[in-house]
Amino acid sequence: MTDSPTPTRAQRVDAFIQQVRHRLIVSCQALPHEPLHGAEIMARMALAAQQGGASAIRANGPADIRAIRATVYLPIIGLFKDDIPGYPVYITPTIAHVRAVVDAGADIVAIDATARPRPQPGTLADFIAAIHTETGCPVLADIATFEEGLAAEAAGADLISTTMSGYTENTPKQADPDLELVRQLAPRLRVPLLAEGRYRTPEQIRRAFDYGARSAIVGGAITRPQEITRWFVENIERNA
Repeated sequence: MTDSPTPTRAQRVDAFIQQVRHRLIVSCQALPHEPLHGAEIMARMALAAQQGGASAIRANGPADIRAIRATVYLPIIGLFKDDIPGYPVYITPTIAHVRAVVDAGADIVAIDATARPRPQPGTLADFIAAIHTETGCPVLADIATFEEGLAAEAAGADLISTTMSGYTENTPKQADPDLELVRQLAPRLRVPLLAEGRYRTPEQIRRAFDYGARSAIVGGAITRPQEITRWFVENIERNA
């Protein structure tokens, strides 16, 4: 009996997109200051998402990724948030962070692909090439603008996500998802686009799919009860 050949990176991306196409990816994250912080809690959150029909999980940090990998069978988009003084980029900012994410069991590595200064030496293309060479993992580029999406694709990203729109200095803060960015960017990309950032309703997700997003990633509206509570409270107070 011979071993099956290892799938190529392109084959892994194709398989992932088949898994998540027009389905929901759930981001299970809790930072140290949040009530649900902890790898065991996030693993349970991921299991609940899987039982609810999620097609994949997005997770932060080696401990959470490792715990989730041991708990669910879904694909994991892994990232590693780390604040490095002097640099606004904090999502998987260096190759050392990438290695930690992959070693923990991530199937895809998410990185900040905005145009802001990054601690990893070289260009974005250099960084993505190093990830491909050292890990063989597909790269999901988190971007904030139309131009950054095109640049990330040109730099070699395997997938693009609108994650950072509204969270960088050059994008407007808004309560709703940036559907206009999805509408403009999806038809211009050759690689798959994922919709992410402040998606709270199925209607918003359906519009993103209509505009060309392959999948949608939802976090706070599902996995952050303090945010969900705040939305209810603010709405009640506005309409009191």
